[in-house]
Amino acid sequence: MYGIPGMEAFKETCKYAKEKGMVVIADVKRGDIGSTATGYSNAFLGRTKIEEQEQAIYDVDFVTVNPYMGTDCIKPFIEDCKKYNKGIFILVKTSNPSSGELQDLKLENQKEVYLHVAELVEKWGEELRGKYQYSSIAAVVGATYPEQLKQIREASPHTYFLIPGYGAQGGKASDIALGFDSNGLGGIINASRSLMCAYKSENWKNQVTEEEYYKATRLEAIRMRDELNNAIN
Repeated sequence: MYGIPGMEAFKETCKYAKEKGMVVIADVKRGDIGSTATGYSNAFLGRTKIEEQEQAIYDVDFVTVNPYMGTDCIKPFIEDCKKYNKGIFILVKTSNPSSGELQDLKLENQKEVYLHVAELVEKWGEELRGKYQYSSIAAVVGATYPEQLKQIREASPHTYFLIPGYGAQGGKASDIALGFDSNGLGGIINASRSLMCAYKSENWKNQVTEEEYYKATRLEAIRMRDELNNAIN
């Protein structure tokens, strides 16, 4: 919403995070066909040809992708994942309240749309499985729907999950544990508002000032880590 200055800030943030050794996931939810999908993938994962030279633009590690247009809109991203050792998280069952309007609809075989998409993600990721048999062609599965989270984990043994919905959206640690395998592997948990605004929470607002918001963010991240590890283990 901040136009070009916002995109510049985004690029600098990605660069800074990578310099600190962090894995950078751009939650951009791209999804289009043909040359447009290729352009998106080039910008975030691959390379863009500028004046006869190929340059990395945002050069993040993962992006989120909307699969609504089918294989056409996913394939360019998969090719760049192979070429540049990157990954994607494909929307399967999202954490927002109205996700069921489309994702929970049943097909002729009585499977829900989200389960069909989960099966496609398993198939798309077959060639990119790593040491622990998880693929870098991964899925977004929300913590706010624990029954579906469990169902998708059982149906997708090789699919790594990005799990939003923990914290501000109401997802519980016990719910999130359903997205992990018996070895405690299989996912990464997203928390945004609950960390950025931790200084306003009941846990920390009396311990830090607004100017020290970063201290509350650290304390809340540690609290979340311990709570989640206890639930998953």
